Amino acid sequence: MKKRYHTLIVGTGCAGFNAADKLYDLGVRDIAIVTEGRLMGTSRNTGSDKQTYYKLSLCGAEADSVREMADTLYSGGGVMGEHALCEAAYSTRCFMRLVELGVPFPTNEFGEYAGYKTDHDPRTRATSCGPLTSKYMTEALERSVISKGIEILDFQRVVKILTEDNTVTGVACVNVVTGEVSVIACQNVVLCTGGPACVYKNTVYPESQHGATGLAIEAGATLANMEQWQYGIASTKFRWNLSGTYQQVMPRYISVDKDGNECEFLYEKLGEESLALIFLKGYQWPFDTRKTEGSSKVDILVAEQIKQGKRVFLDFSKNPRGLEHGFSVLPEEAYEYLDRSGALFGTPIERLAKMNIGAIELYADHSIDLYSEYLEIAVCAQHCNGGVAVDEHWQSDVCGLYAAGEAAGTFGVYRPGGSALNSTQVGSLRAAEHIAQKGDTVQLTPKYTLPKIQCGVSNVLQIREEYQTEMSRIADFDRSTDGMKALFKKTDKLCEEFFDTAVIDRVSQMTELFRLYDMVLTQRSVLSAMLCSAEAVGTHGAAFVDRKSMGCAGAERNERTLTKGAHSERVPVSPMPTPELWFETLLARKKREMNDGKR
Repeated sequence: MKKRYHTLIVGTGCAGFNAADKLYDLGVRDIAIVTEGRLMGTSRNTGSDKQTYYKLSLCGAEADSVREMADTLYSGGGVMGEHALCEAAYSTRCFMRLVELGVPFPTNEFGEYAGYKTDHDPRTRATSCGPLTSKYMTEALERSVISKGIEILDFQRVVKILTEDNTVTGVACVNVVTGEVSVIACQNVVLCTGGPACVYKNTVYPESQHGATGLAIEAGATLANMEQWQYGIASTKFRWNLSGTYQQVMPRYISVDKDGNECEFLYEKLGEESLALIFLKGYQWPFDTRKTEGSSKVDILVAEQIKQGKRVFLDFSKNPRGLEHGFSVLPEEAYEYLDRSGALFGTPIERLAKMNIGAIELYADHSIDLYSEYLEIAVCAQHCNGGVAVDEHWQSDVCGLYAAGEAAGTFGVYRPGGSALNSTQVGSLRAAEHIAQKGDTVQLTPKYTLPKIQCGVSNVLQIREEYQTEMSRIADFDRSTDGMKALFKKTDKLCEEFFDTAVIDRVSQMTELFRLYDMVLTQRSVLSAMLCSAEAVGTHGAAFVDRKSMGCAGAERNERTLTKGAHSERVPVSPMPTPELWFETLLARKKREMNDGKR
């Protein structure tokens, strides 16, 4: 391992591999990818019923445009105009690059890439390779990176981004096996570590995903929209979103108390209405306060059962109550969907086998037999719509520190389904272009002093469990202002006294120690943003605050929350740019750039 590189990319998911791949193509060759585990992370290890990639429409007669797609992204609220425009303008280029790398997006015999509507999408911009779209993307990009001989520094957890005068100078790493500390100099870091998977106990992030938002926090970077999360019903033994056909086949929702007594609680509360709402959860998987009288009733009732000390399950082996006399009781939308799918028969598992056999095989691959066993569920955190605040080049307010993918705070409030995968490609490409354009700068020598580590009886797992449980209890989709204030105070104290409080029992536990430090730094920033939003907005799209009705939706739409360490404020979002579009002007600009490049 070298001691100095031009640029380091942290993370081996869709964003990280693409950043490295594009830097190489743009002539920046003195680069390396740093990762605590090449096979870890969300991109490679997660998916859904039909994992979506969002891009400009590329089929049929439906009209679409870059500006219209940008307006869709922008209208979700809390989104910067420059990010919306870039993600729309670059979407086709990035999508076709993945096609050329072999990602198997479906196309007809004439080359049209079929689309469908996803949530918060007025067009049919969505496409998919099935449940494992991001895995296929990661593997294709990885093959390209390996073919170019780009160095991958595996089993290295970055524990600090080193800076001087608000400028990146390098990183400090801990070997995840030995606990050995090393320092690497560089002039740029591209943070592609995914979302802060460590924040909650109830989460659908894969167990291999930890996140590293705390690195940016400690480096002095500003965060954006850290109160904005996406929550929904997911399985807990094997973490997976239960959207799409998992709901559209209408399984039974069962709660079981401590004495083993079962209750089909949705039917008890809602009667035959429960059938329609279960079906709708397939289309409307994320919890949404605008749907609390509709499909989001399901999330609320599931969470209430769990808070009463009961366990909640989906049962695919028997039909839910209300279907005793056939499918005619279903609303028209559900009846027509099942009819067109040839699935107006049998039990939920039989319907699932007809409509999506892969959904059953996925759980079988993880030793869960949906034919015979209940599937335990909870309302889980799935995606953070906030992250590092970045400019139009995906650079933070720390010079040389970039963030892409879910690590970047570009998603806003209501993002179209699948826009996160597009963002991994657009953000990493924009960062690579900017790094290549600015060229070499004077490299400073990084300085790092390891904090004094307390050794004894380890309390790392105990602290993690305690703080994650509290976050899920009072700061998920159902938030308590008083609870968050108390937890913020407690977390702030722990952050300040962390290395005097946390104890490890062996050097090889260093990685776990720094993961925990990253977690509490991130939780503090998340709570700060949530409390700021609670005061300014109240209840908003993804979360109740003190079980009040919707707050000031206009404030949420036109503003975002910026957080620096433990302090947050609401600021307006930038407007949509109106850049030059006159062809002759742009052609002349391109010629000048080409001539400058030859000098």
